Amino acid sequence: MTEPVRVLVVDDEPMVGEFLRSLLDGAGRLTVVAVGHDGAEGVELVVRHEPHVVLMDLRMPGVDGVRATREIRALPDPPAVIAMTTVDTDEHVLGALDAGASGFILKTTPPAQLVPLVLAAAAGTAVLSPETLDRLRRGSPPPPDPPDPRLARLGGRERDVLGLLGEGRTNAEIASRLYLSEGTVKGVVSRLMTHLDCTNRTQLALLAARGIG
Repeated sequence: MTEPVRVLVVDDEPMVGEFLRSLLDGAGRLTVVAVGHDGAEGVELVVRHEPHVVLMDLRMPGVDGVRATREIRALPDPPAVIAMTTVDTDEHVLGALDAGASGFILKTTPPAQLVPLVLAAAAGTAVLSPETLDRLRRGSPPPPDPPDPRLARLGGRERDVLGLLGEGRTNAEIASRLYLSEGTVKGVVSRLMTHLDCTNRTQLALLAARGIG
């Protein structure tokens, strides 16, 4: 996108919110339109400012980040939501993604990595830290028996694309790896979301990373 990416920060710690505002505003390609301090305020600010991306703290008093994410994603033409927290337990990761978050990052993420992650989310790319993906792979239970019937109906190309999504690959990288056009990859990703009842690329990536299929 040619215009600056509009970002809303929601965090109950004022110092964190202002640090993120300073960091992102200073990047040049981003502009922080507002900083909220609880989930309910975050939903109101999304309606008022129409951001492209929301950085959402998950653990807040009152309306927490998971509930706020679900309400935001239910709005017409909703922004991408990146969930933030200090811990990445399965409960936190899956709760955020089930609510419709486009990604999940730890608050320990180096500041230099944050701007590319926000830009990726604005472009529709899955945002899930490699550390989180690796931990979920190691800690995931084996696939259920019998296998998920939805996966049994996937074709070979769909399985290949799903596997690369699980590695966090972009559409361009998948297209290059499989010798396909980016348009074809986008079509396959769209079909996968329909077949596997996923609302975004991040849920597909997590499905693949957890070894389901």
